[in-house]
Amino acid sequence: MISVLFVCLGNICRSPMAEAVMRHQVEEAELSTHIQVDSAGTGDWHIGHSPHEGTRQMLDQVRISYAGMKARQVEENDFTNFTYIVCMDENNERNVMAWKGAHDRTAEVLRFMSLLPEEPITDVPDPYYTGNFDEVYRLVSEGCKQLLAKIVREHHLSV
Repeated sequence: MISVLFVCLGNICRSPMAEAVMRHQVEEAELSTHIQVDSAGTGDWHIGHSPHEGTRQMLDQVRISYAGMKARQVEENDFTNFTYIVCMDENNERNVMAWKGAHDRTAEVLRFMSLLPEEPITDVPDPYYTGNFDEVYRLVSEGCKQLLAKIVREHHLSV
C-alpha cells in the first residue's frame, strides 16, 4: 500500500484540504486499493477538531467529502508508516525533517509546492491567517494531481 501524509501546522486548514482532495482524486482514478491518504499537524492545538470552517465550506462548494476527519499531530511511527510525507510549507518541512533525521526513517519528505514548480511561491499560504481558502484549494487541487501522477509513475500503477 502506498501512503501519503499531508502536514501543516494545526491540521485544520491546508493539510486536511489536501487530504480530502487527494482522497477524491484517488477514488476518481480507481486507485483506493493502492493509495491511502491522511493528514496531521506539527502542532497540538487542534487535536480532535474538525477541519476549519473555511476548509469545510470550500470542500462543500466543490462537493468533496471530509467526513470523519479530525486533527491529529504527527507521530513518530508516521515516518515508517507513510511512503510520502508532504509538507505544506518550509517551517513544517524543517520540523518534519528534524524529527525524521533523529532516527532512520523510510518516508520520502517533500514540500507541497515542489509539485508546482511553475508557481511563484514556495509555500502553500495558510488560510487560517489569510482567509483565502479559494487560492489554497486551487493550489491543492493542482498539486494533488501532480502528486498522483508522480505516484502512478514511480509505482507503475495503471489509471
